[in-house]
Amino acid sequence: MVNGRGRSHVTTQEITTAEELTELLGTPKQRARDKERQVLHARDREWLAASPFCLVATADADGGCDVSPKGDPPGFTLVLDDTTIAIPERPGNRRADGYRNILANPHVGLIYLIPGRTDTLRINGRARLVRDAPWFDDMVVRGHRPVLAVEVAIEQIFYHCAKAFLRSELWQPGTWRPDALPSRARLVKEVEAPTENLADLERHYGPDYAKTIYV
Repeated sequence: MVNGRGRSHVTTQEITTAEELTELLGTPKQRARDKERQVLHARDREWLAASPFCLVATADADGGCDVSPKGDPPGFTLVLDDTTIAIPERPGNRRADGYRNILANPHVGLIYLIPGRTDTLRINGRARLVRDAPWFDDMVVRGHRPVLAVEVAIEQIFYHCAKAFLRSELWQPGTWRPDALPSRARLVKEVEAPTENLADLERHYGPDYAKTIYV
């Protein structure tokens, strides 16, 4: 049998039970098993205050998944209390895939990054969409008050180790190859909007694009 990438496999061996998975990977060490918490530690608050970027994972009622990046100046995630945080919405493509998922299934998973750090802060919980609250005034950036926010009731919080970042050398500038793929404008032209003019797309995604990120 030959798969879509041309590699030949006689048999694909699927894992179908938790017991098989444990047999293959082994059991977690005590510290890894017990590191989960439900309440923000002072160090968690410091991490959130320093983080300018997070990934928000959601799923709809049928299990269809979405992961959305969220970014703003460091500290953009607002700590409401020891078990509740809020993430502001900024202007985007208006698909609202993750938000629609939250309406159907409130469970969310968050990963908070700090540039240059190889560990991450992970938060899982139950989310709701808030269209206005007094604390929206604390999330104004460049005069932009969020039109909505994701409020997350924390159910699980822990730090994740550095291995994935070390393996990938993500923060090592010597490994960066931003020109390995076509520009954003060309990708849009070839993949998303073949009838649009490339020169217009290059102007749109050019140096002035950063001026539009809050409008």
